[in-house]
Amino acid sequence: MAITGVHALLYTAEPEAVRDIFRDVFGFKHVDLGDGWLIFALPPAELGIHPAEGPTYESGVRHQLTLMCDDIATTVKELRAKGIQVQGELEDEGWGITTTLVLPGGVDVMLYEPQHQTAI
Repeated sequence: MAITGVHALLYTAEPEAVRDIFRDVFGFKHVDLGDGWLIFALPPAELGIHPAEGPTYESGVRHQLTLMCDDIATTVKELRAKGIQVQGELEDEGWGITTTLVLPGGVDVMLYEPQHQTAI
């Protein structure tokens, strides 16, 4: 058996607007399957396995997509200049510095700068 990749899904009431952000703002490579249906290549990824306890789990989060960056302050400044809503201030969680990107249709995506060794 060979696992060859990961296909992640975001659900939103505004798929075209979110696709536009991934294409035009983040600059992710993509293929167009027709009728505006875009599938995006993702940057290198890693997977963390967390216990089913604590405030995030208790608030209803069961799976999470997180975008990583090397310099979160600069990345947030650039994203805000491109019209991306960033919720709140940067938070030092110990394992990384985080914030939340608010995308159309109720999609919240964590952005974080790791403060630990990464697998990629």
